[in-house]
Amino acid sequence: MIKVGILGAAGYTGGELIRVLLNHPEAEIVFANSESNAGNLVSDVHEGLIGDTNLKFTDEMPFDKVDVVFFCFGHGKSEAFLQEHTIPENVKIIDLAQDFRIKGDHDYVYGLPEINKEQIQQAQHLANPGCFATAIQLALLPAAMLHLLKEDVSVNAITGSTGAGQKPGATTHFSWRVDNLSIYKPFQHQHIAEIRQSLEQEQGYLDASIDFIPYRGNFARGIFCTAVIKTDAPASDVIAAYKEFYRDAAFTHYSDKSIDLKQVVNTNKALVHVDGFEGKILVTSCIDNLLKGAVGQAVQNMNLMFSIDETAGLKLKASAF
Repeated sequence: MIKVGILGAAGYTGGELIRVLLNHPEAEIVFANSESNAGNLVSDVHEGLIGDTNLKFTDEMPFDKVDVVFFCFGHGKSEAFLQEHTIPENVKIIDLAQDFRIKGDHDYVYGLPEINKEQIQQAQHLANPGCFATAIQLALLPAAMLHLLKEDVSVNAITGSTGAGQKPGATTHFSWRVDNLSIYKPFQHQHIAEIRQSLEQEQGYLDASIDFIPYRGNFARGIFCTAVIKTDAPASDVIAAYKEFYRDAAFTHYSDKSIDLKQVVNTNKALVHVDGFEGKILVTSCIDNLLKGAVGQAVQNMNLMFSIDETAGLKLKASAF
Protein backbone atom coordinates (compact mmCIF):
# COMPACT_ATOMS: atom_id res chain seq x y z
CA MET A 1 0.00 0.00 0.00
CA ILE A 2 1.11 3.55 -0.77
CA LYS A 3 1.27 5.47 2.52
CA VAL A 4 -0.15 8.98 2.05
CA GLY A 5 0.08 12.23 3.97
CA ILE A 6 -2.10 15.25 3.20
CA LEU A 7 -1.29 18.86 4.12
CA GLY A 8 -4.06 21.44 3.97
CA ALA A 9 -6.62 18.67 4.30
CA ALA A 10 -9.60 20.79 5.38
CA GLY A 11 -10.20 22.62 2.08
CA TYR A 12 -12.14 21.57 -1.00
CA THR A 13 -9.15 19.86 -2.62
CA GLY A 14 -8.17 18.17 0.64
CA GLY A 15 -11.68 16.81 1.12
CA GLU A 16 -11.92 15.61 -2.46
CA LEU A 17 -8.51 13.96 -2.17
CA ILE A 18 -9.59 12.12 0.97
CA ARG A 19 -12.79 10.97 -0.76
CA VAL A 20 -10.83 9.53 -3.69
CA LEU A 21 -8.07 7.93 -1.60
CA LEU A 22 -10.51 6.23 0.79
CA ASN A 23 -11.67 4.22 -2.23
CA HIS A 24 -8.23 3.70 -3.74
CA PRO A 25 -7.27 -0.01 -3.78
CA GLU A 26 -3.55 0.61 -3.25
CA ALA A 27 -3.36 3.70 -1.02
CA GLU A 28 -3.75 4.34 2.69
CA ILE A 29 -4.10 7.77 4.32
CA VAL A 30 -1.65 7.96 7.23
CA PHE A 31 -2.40 11.56 8.23
CA ALA A 32 -4.62 14.46 7.18
CA ASN A 33 -3.06 17.64 8.54
CA SER A 34 -5.07 20.71 9.53
CA GLU A 35 -3.92 22.76 12.50
CA SER A 36 -7.25 24.57 12.89
CA ASN A 37 -9.21 21.29 12.89
CA ALA A 38 -6.78 19.05 14.81
CA GLY A 39 -8.66 16.39 16.77
CA ASN A 40 -11.89 16.80 14.83
CA LEU A 41 -13.35 14.07 12.67
CA VAL A 42 -12.68 14.60 8.97
CA SER A 43 -16.38 13.92 8.36
CA ASP A 44 -17.29 16.88 10.61
CA VAL A 45 -15.74 19.19 8.00
CA HIS A 46 -16.22 17.11 4.84
CA GLU A 47 -19.74 16.00 5.65
CA GLY A 48 -20.11 13.93 2.50
CA LEU A 49 -17.76 11.44 4.19
CA ILE A 50 -20.07 10.68 7.13
CA GLY A 51 -20.13 6.90 7.54
CA ASP A 52 -17.10 6.42 5.27
CA THR A 53 -14.25 7.06 7.70
CA ASN A 54 -13.34 7.69 11.34
CA LEU A 55 -10.17 9.53 10.33
CA LYS A 56 -9.37 12.62 12.39
CA PHE A 57 -7.44 15.73 11.43
CA THR A 58 -4.05 16.12 13.08
CA ASP A 59 -1.60 18.96 13.60
CA GLU A 60 1.27 16.46 13.34
CA MET A 61 3.27 15.74 10.17
CA PRO A 62 4.94 12.31 10.49
CA PHE A 63 6.74 12.40 7.14
CA ASP A 64 8.86 9.38 8.13
CA LYS A 65 5.73 7.21 7.97
CA VAL A 66 4.59 8.07 4.42
CA ASP A 67 5.68 7.43 0.84
CA VAL A 68 4.09 10.54 -0.64
CA VAL A 69 2.71 13.81 0.65
CA PHE A 70 0.14 15.96 -1.11
CA PHE A 71 0.30 19.75 -0.70
CA CYS A 72 -3.26 21.12 -0.78
CA PHE A 73 -2.20 24.64 0.18
CA GLY A 74 -3.21 27.94 -1.34
CA HIS A 75 -0.91 29.34 -4.01
CA GLY A 76 2.43 30.60 -2.72
CA LYS A 77 2.36 28.54 0.48
CA SER A 78 4.13 25.40 -0.75
CA GLU A 79 7.45 27.08 -1.37
CA ALA A 80 7.24 28.87 1.98
CA PHE A 81 6.42 25.60 3.74
CA LEU A 82 9.48 23.87 2.27
CA GLN A 83 11.71 26.71 3.47
CA GLU A 84 10.56 26.03 7.02
CA HIS A 85 10.19 22.23 7.02
CA THR A 86 12.29 19.28 5.87
CA ILE A 87 10.68 16.37 4.06
CA PRO A 88 12.83 13.22 3.73
CA GLU A 89 14.38 12.77 0.29
CA ASN A 90 12.69 9.40 -0.20
CA VAL A 91 9.19 10.91 0.24
CA LYS A 92 7.56 12.00 -2.99
CA ILE A 93 5.79 15.37 -3.14
CA ILE A 94 2.73 16.24 -5.23
CA ASP A 95 2.00 19.96 -5.06
CA LEU A 96 -1.48 21.08 -6.11
CA ALA A 97 -0.58 24.78 -5.94
CA GLN A 98 1.10 26.80 -8.68
CA ASP A 99 4.43 27.35 -6.92
CA PHE A 100 6.52 24.97 -9.08
CA ARG A 101 4.56 24.70 -12.33
CA ILE A 102 6.86 26.96 -14.32
CA LYS A 103 10.30 25.54 -15.13
CA GLY A 104 13.04 27.07 -13.02
CA ASP A 105 15.59 26.31 -10.35
CA HIS A 106 13.78 23.24 -9.02
CA ASP A 107 13.27 19.58 -9.95
CA TYR A 108 9.46 19.53 -10.08
CA VAL A 109 7.97 17.78 -13.12
CA TYR A 110 4.87 19.38 -14.63
CA GLY A 111 2.18 16.75 -14.16
CA LEU A 112 0.11 16.73 -17.34
CA PRO A 113 0.10 13.00 -18.23
CA GLU A 114 -1.04 13.58 -21.80
CA ILE A 115 2.38 15.05 -22.69
CA ASN A 116 4.72 14.28 -19.76
CA LYS A 117 3.88 10.69 -18.82
CA GLU A 118 7.44 9.35 -18.96
CA GLN A 119 8.83 12.24 -16.89
CA ILE A 120 6.03 11.79 -14.33
CA GLN A 121 6.89 8.11 -13.95
CA GLN A 122 10.44 9.09 -12.96
CA ALA A 123 9.52 12.11 -10.83
CA GLN A 124 10.24 12.55 -7.14
CA HIS A 125 8.59 15.96 -6.97
CA LEU A 126 5.58 16.90 -9.08
CA ALA A 127 3.69 20.13 -9.80
CA ASN A 128 0.05 19.34 -10.53
CA PRO A 129 -1.48 21.50 -13.31
CA GLY A 130 -4.08 24.18 -12.66
CA CYS A 131 -7.76 23.53 -13.42
CA PHE A 132 -8.26 26.11 -16.18
CA ALA A 133 -4.80 25.24 -17.49
CA THR A 134 -5.72 21.57 -17.82
CA ALA A 135 -8.94 22.22 -19.75
CA ILE A 136 -7.31 24.75 -22.08
CA GLN A 137 -4.16 22.74 -22.71
CA LEU A 138 -6.14 19.63 -23.57
CA ALA A 139 -8.16 21.73 -26.02
CA LEU A 140 -5.07 23.16 -27.74
CA LEU A 141 -2.21 20.65 -27.51
CA PRO A 142 -3.11 18.62 -30.63
CA ALA A 143 -3.37 21.88 -32.57
CA ALA A 144 0.08 22.84 -31.28
CA MET A 145 1.38 19.45 -32.47
CA LEU A 146 0.07 20.40 -35.94
CA HIS A 147 1.76 23.84 -35.68
CA LEU A 148 -1.61 25.57 -36.06
CA LEU A 149 -1.16 28.15 -33.27
CA LYS A 150 0.28 30.87 -35.48
CA GLU A 151 -2.30 33.57 -34.76
CA ASP A 152 -3.83 34.76 -31.50
CA VAL A 153 -6.15 32.16 -29.94
CA SER A 154 -9.41 33.26 -28.31
CA VAL A 155 -10.34 31.18 -25.26
CA ASN A 156 -13.40 31.42 -23.03
CA ALA A 157 -13.90 29.12 -20.05
CA ILE A 158 -16.43 29.05 -17.25
CA THR A 159 -15.79 27.44 -13.86
CA GLY A 160 -17.86 26.36 -10.90
CA SER A 161 -17.68 28.07 -7.51
CA THR A 162 -15.49 25.35 -5.96
CA GLY A 163 -12.64 26.65 -8.11
CA ALA A 164 -12.42 29.62 -5.74
CA GLY A 165 -11.72 27.45 -2.69
CA GLN A 166 -13.67 26.71 0.46
CA LYS A 167 -13.13 30.01 2.27
CA PRO A 168 -16.21 32.20 1.65
CA GLY A 169 -15.76 35.38 -0.36
CA ALA A 170 -17.84 38.10 -1.97
CA THR A 171 -17.92 36.33 -5.35
CA THR A 172 -18.59 32.83 -3.93
CA HIS A 173 -21.52 33.73 -1.67
CA PHE A 174 -24.66 31.90 -2.85
CA SER A 175 -26.81 35.03 -3.00
CA TRP A 176 -24.28 36.69 -5.32
CA ARG A 177 -23.39 33.67 -7.43
CA VAL A 178 -26.85 32.23 -8.13
CA ASP A 179 -28.53 33.48 -11.33
CA ASN A 180 -25.37 35.44 -12.06
CA LEU A 181 -22.41 35.41 -14.45
CA SER A 182 -19.22 37.46 -14.42
CA ILE A 183 -15.67 37.56 -15.74
CA TYR A 184 -12.43 38.03 -13.81
CA LYS A 185 -8.75 38.49 -14.60
CA PRO A 186 -9.32 38.86 -18.38
CA PHE A 187 -6.07 38.30 -20.33
CA GLN A 188 -4.19 38.13 -16.99
CA HIS A 189 -5.13 34.81 -15.39
CA GLN A 190 -2.26 33.12 -13.54
CA HIS A 191 -2.68 29.88 -15.53
CA ILE A 192 -1.70 31.48 -18.85
CA ALA A 193 2.02 31.02 -18.15
CA GLU A 194 1.78 27.25 -17.68
CA ILE A 195 -0.53 26.96 -20.69
CA ARG A 196 2.01 28.75 -22.88
CA GLN A 197 4.82 26.61 -21.49
CA SER A 198 3.12 23.35 -22.54
CA LEU A 199 1.98 24.64 -25.92
CA GLU A 200 5.51 25.83 -26.68
CA GLN A 201 6.81 22.43 -25.60
CA GLU A 202 4.52 20.73 -28.12
CA GLN A 203 4.77 23.22 -31.01
CA GLY A 204 8.42 24.19 -30.51
CA TYR A 205 7.58 27.90 -30.38
CA LEU A 206 4.60 30.10 -29.49
CA ASP A 207 4.49 33.64 -30.82
CA ALA A 208 0.69 33.88 -30.72
CA SER A 209 -1.21 35.26 -27.75
CA ILE A 210 -3.60 33.11 -25.70
CA ASP A 211 -6.46 35.55 -25.14
CA PHE A 212 -8.17 33.92 -22.18
CA ILE A 213 -11.38 35.24 -20.59
CA PRO A 214 -12.36 33.31 -17.41
CA TYR A 215 -16.00 33.27 -16.27
CA ARG A 216 -17.51 32.56 -12.88
CA GLY A 217 -20.42 30.14 -13.27
CA ASN A 218 -23.48 29.74 -11.05
CA PHE A 219 -22.81 26.03 -10.46
CA ALA A 220 -20.57 24.19 -8.01
CA ARG A 221 -18.11 22.19 -10.10
CA GLY A 222 -16.84 21.78 -13.62
CA ILE A 223 -15.08 23.78 -16.36
CA PHE A 224 -16.44 24.27 -19.86
CA CYS A 225 -13.99 25.74 -22.37
CA THR A 226 -14.15 26.96 -25.99
CA ALA A 227 -11.12 27.93 -28.07
CA VAL A 228 -11.07 29.47 -31.56
CA ILE A 229 -8.04 28.73 -33.75
CA LYS A 230 -7.59 30.60 -37.04
CA THR A 231 -6.39 28.16 -39.69
CA ASP A 232 -7.10 26.98 -43.22
CA ALA A 233 -6.27 23.39 -42.28
CA PRO A 234 -9.07 20.99 -43.27
CA ALA A 235 -11.28 20.17 -40.30
CA SER A 236 -11.16 16.47 -41.16
CA ASP A 237 -7.36 16.48 -40.82
CA VAL A 238 -7.52 18.34 -37.51
CA ILE A 239 -10.13 15.95 -36.11
CA ALA A 240 -8.06 12.95 -37.16
CA ALA A 241 -5.03 14.44 -35.41
CA TYR A 242 -7.02 15.05 -32.20
CA LYS A 243 -8.25 11.45 -32.19
CA GLU A 244 -4.72 10.15 -32.68
CA PHE A 245 -3.24 12.49 -30.05
CA TYR A 246 -5.60 11.16 -27.34
CA ARG A 247 -5.86 7.57 -28.63
CA ASP A 248 -3.90 6.11 -25.68
CA ALA A 249 -4.81 8.70 -23.03
CA ALA A 250 -6.31 7.11 -19.94
CA PHE A 251 -8.86 9.83 -19.23
CA THR A 252 -8.93 12.30 -22.12
CA HIS A 253 -11.29 11.31 -24.89
CA TYR A 254 -12.23 12.81 -28.23
CA SER A 255 -16.01 12.93 -28.81
CA ASP A 256 -17.54 12.94 -32.28
CA LYS A 257 -20.62 14.60 -30.80
CA SER A 258 -20.92 17.96 -29.06
CA ILE A 259 -20.06 17.69 -25.38
CA ASP A 260 -21.59 19.06 -22.20
CA LEU A 261 -20.47 19.57 -18.63
CA LYS A 262 -22.57 16.85 -17.00
CA GLN A 263 -20.66 14.19 -18.92
CA VAL A 264 -17.52 14.83 -16.84
CA VAL A 265 -18.67 16.18 -13.46
CA ASN A 266 -17.62 13.81 -10.65
CA THR A 267 -15.11 12.02 -12.93
CA ASN A 268 -11.45 12.33 -13.87
CA LYS A 269 -12.39 12.48 -17.55
CA ALA A 270 -11.68 15.25 -20.02
CA LEU A 271 -13.76 15.42 -23.19
CA VAL A 272 -12.68 17.27 -26.34
CA HIS A 273 -14.64 18.05 -29.52
CA VAL A 274 -13.71 19.90 -32.74
CA ASP A 275 -15.94 21.79 -35.19
CA GLY A 276 -14.67 23.25 -38.46
CA PHE A 277 -15.72 26.56 -39.98
CA GLU A 278 -14.30 28.52 -42.88
CA GLY A 279 -10.87 29.72 -41.75
CA LYS A 280 -11.48 28.64 -38.13
CA ILE A 281 -11.49 25.62 -35.85
CA LEU A 282 -13.65 25.64 -32.73
CA VAL A 283 -12.42 23.33 -29.97
CA THR A 284 -14.61 22.53 -26.97
CA SER A 285 -13.31 20.83 -23.84
CA CYS A 286 -14.69 20.12 -20.39
CA ILE A 287 -13.45 18.70 -17.10
CA ASP A 288 -14.40 18.53 -13.43
CA ASN A 289 -12.28 21.27 -11.84
CA LEU A 290 -11.83 19.34 -8.55
CA LEU A 291 -10.93 16.03 -10.22
CA LYS A 292 -9.18 16.17 -13.60
CA GLY A 293 -8.49 19.83 -12.78
CA ALA A 294 -6.94 19.05 -9.38
CA VAL A 295 -7.27 15.97 -7.15
CA GLY A 296 -8.10 13.34 -9.75
CA GLN A 297 -5.14 14.32 -11.87
CA ALA A 298 -2.95 14.37 -8.74
CA VAL A 299 -3.96 10.77 -7.92
CA GLN A 300 -3.46 9.81 -11.56
CA ASN A 301 0.06 11.23 -11.24
CA MET A 302 0.62 9.38 -7.97
CA ASN A 303 -0.33 6.14 -9.72
CA LEU A 304 2.20 6.83 -12.46
CA MET A 305 4.92 7.78 -9.96
CA PHE A 306 4.45 4.48 -8.10
CA SER A 307 4.15 2.36 -11.27
CA ILE A 308 0.63 1.11 -10.62
CA ASP A 309 -2.47 1.12 -12.83
CA GLU A 310 -2.92 4.71 -13.99
CA THR A 311 -6.69 4.51 -13.45
CA ALA A 312 -6.56 3.03 -9.92
CA GLY A 313 -9.08 4.69 -7.63
CA LEU A 314 -10.39 6.89 -10.43
CA LYS A 315 -13.09 4.85 -12.12
CA LEU A 316 -15.77 7.29 -11.04
CA LYS A 317 -19.37 7.68 -12.15
CA ALA A 318 -20.47 10.88 -13.87
CA SER A 319 -23.23 12.71 -12.01
CA ALA A 320 -25.25 13.22 -15.22
CA PHE A 321 -28.99 12.77 -14.82
